[in-house]
Amino acid sequence: MPRRTATSSSVSTVANGLALSELHLRLEYLEKQHQSILKQIKRKRTELHNFVERTRSLATEVVHRANPSFQKIAQLDQEIHTLFETIFSTRKFGKQTLKKIQAVYHQLQLAGIISIKPDTNQLGAEPNEEFAPMEEEFSAQTTENPHQHQQWQAQETTSFGAGARTETQQKIRSTFLRLAEIFHPDKVKDSDKQKYYTEIMQEINIAYQEGDLARLLEIESRQQVGEAVNLNNEDDLTRKCRHLEQQNQILLAQYENLKQELRKAKNTPEGAMVASSRKAAKQGIDAVAGMVEAIESQIQAVSQIRDFVKDFQQQKLTIQEFLAGPVSLHPSEEELLQDILEQMLLELI
Repeated sequence: MPRRTATSSSVSTVANGLALSELHLRLEYLEKQHQSILKQIKRKRTELHNFVERTRSLATEVVHRANPSFQKIAQLDQEIHTLFETIFSTRKFGKQTLKKIQAVYHQLQLAGIISIKPDTNQLGAEPNEEFAPMEEEFSAQTTENPHQHQQWQAQETTSFGAGARTETQQKIRSTFLRLAEIFHPDKVKDSDKQKYYTEIMQEINIAYQEGDLARLLEIESRQQVGEAVNLNNEDDLTRKCRHLEQQNQILLAQYENLKQELRKAKNTPEGAMVASSRKAAKQGIDAVAGMVEAIESQIQAVSQIRDFVKDFQQQKLTIQEFLAGPVSLHPSEEELLQDILEQMLLELI
């Protein structure tokens, strides 16, 4: 009996079956990857949120407990400025001596012992070149953009290139419009449903304003309004796989942005304060109490400088004694001010 050859239709059916099977596996893999990235983003977002909240909470606690000390420092700061103003307005010095006293005043400001006065240079002081870099550094710090957090986000976005940024924005916008079309409160007349849709739209708007594709997709998944896919249609499966690949690529970029934002937050002075407080807490130490104690030590040291300048203003000290610096500091205060005073007075006597 002659062998029958397979017809073209049967071969096509087998080929299509294999193609569908591969697409099913591909879709399953991409969906698992998609869900995994969404979970990672959610965890990292929560970690960042908790860290920022911890930073704010710690800062609030420090300000609350140390506020009397801060007020005392501000009072001492004003007293020292007033004493120097009185010295310059009521005492008569030789040209070189005046420059040295003005330089002491200038360096006290650069060293951070007292605040910077904008009109310091009008006193005629000639800052020592050795301190010029310090002055530039201070200027850079004081002109730092208060919206640095937003700048970081913008920098991270541009790091993916203009093309990637446009694709991300388009994907976020298209997802937003799709959800807004479904959940706009005007779409329904029932008051309870309108209220429910209003709550969802508030979520959607916040996610859109923050450029948070992951949250938009979470809302979409939670509300079960995703695109319907015919699992037996090769074109539908191919389109769905391509759609998921694009989304996953954008979500991975969002996850990397969150990681970098958290890393940068931890590298700020406030972040270092949080890390130190956590370490101290593990050892049973009240970190805020330690900070307040350190401020009190600073107050004692600055108080001695205030008294020292006051004695000079009242002519209880000679010019040579003043330029030589305080000589009766307690050991703890001496350790705090030794380096500053040595640098400040080394070139003046």
